Amino acid sequence: MVDLEEKQCACCGGALHQVGETVSRMLDFVPASFRVKVIRRPRYACASCDGPPVQAPAPPRPIDGGMASEALVAHVLVSKFADHLPLYRQAQIYERHGIRLDRSTLGDWVGRACWWLRPLYDRILSHVMAQEKIFADDTTLPVLDPGRGRTKTGRLWCYAVDDRPWCGPAPPAVAFVYATDRKGERPAAHMSSFRGILQVDGYAGFGKVVKARDDDALALAFCWTHARRGFYEFHQATQSPIAAEALARIARLYAIEAEIRGQSAEHRLAVRRERSRPEIEAMRAWLDEQLPRISKGSELAKAMRYVMRHWEGLTRFLDDGRIELDTNTVEREIRRIPLGRKNALFAGNDTGAEHWALMATLIGSAKLSGVEPLAWLTEILERIVAGHTKANEIDTLLPWNWKTQATLPAAA
Repeated sequence: MVDLEEKQCACCGGALHQVGETVSRMLDFVPASFRVKVIRRPRYACASCDGPPVQAPAPPRPIDGGMASEALVAHVLVSKFADHLPLYRQAQIYERHGIRLDRSTLGDWVGRACWWLRPLYDRILSHVMAQEKIFADDTTLPVLDPGRGRTKTGRLWCYAVDDRPWCGPAPPAVAFVYATDRKGERPAAHMSSFRGILQVDGYAGFGKVVKARDDDALALAFCWTHARRGFYEFHQATQSPIAAEALARIARLYAIEAEIRGQSAEHRLAVRRERSRPEIEAMRAWLDEQLPRISKGSELAKAMRYVMRHWEGLTRFLDDGRIELDTNTVEREIRRIPLGRKNALFAGNDTGAEHWALMATLIGSAKLSGVEPLAWLTEILERIVAGHTKANEIDTLLPWNWKTQATLPAAA
């Protein structure tokens, strides 16, 4: 055997010299650890007089009188709202590390952090509503109803902007707003300043939003995914050739869209007028021909009537290259809410639901910008708490602006 420690040849006893090496790698894990930051503030007194001692002021903390640093608070926020770990589970994890934190303490930290982050949330919501085209949808959020021993059904309204499919200028972002019900007046209030194209599903409340406006500055574009669903479900149940034909016609529209995704709005519009419009016109003629032949009470007839009832909004994409074929942009953002809802079961109260909306906005917008939420939240909390960012500089903390700053090369 070769004596590698002595680097001596086993055959002749001569010295060994390196002629190469083999490198292999293993993925390892270092468990998360807590540390205590010690802040020392010496007091000084004058040796020549009886003046009072002087001492540097204590640095600000994210939690008044609390022991949590900005990094720990950010970790709690990301664990709850991005990784969907309820606070009681986080408390169990911390206890395994020898740190005992009550769930109510963690809840206080979340509330205080949301107070610090509120200006950023308001700015993201304003950014979304200032665009010329947005998506909208809503989902349920059970909220504990104090005094009644049960939950009530609140709503999280979601508004999103993503111009990347048509190379638009607006950074992608999402904003959630909590409301206690699903009345049409809720989105009407949220979008009181919005002017442009609103792409939505078939919820009638959005139509009421348009009717309530005294101008023509708001137009609805509908979703072909929702229009397709009725045909798909009927085909799955019956293998109907008519439903299969409807699905094939819609698929041809999506095939065209796949080719022009990521192109300019002008190019998309030109292709749609040349290739999609004939498909749409043929589909309408086909629907008009088939509907009288089908039982009025059948699910297939309902699917056809849904398309024809929303025809204007479904075909609006033919005249505007910025419009998508569906609302999948906002559906993807909404999908994160049920994951947290399943684990947490409900928000503790209306204020907790508002915190949920705030953090879903910040974390969702960070992910859309390709920003790592923990690093971003840690830094912006440090800057806000320390007072390094003034009210008129809040835009520098937005995730799409922070991303640019974070990737700038270090000064020489």
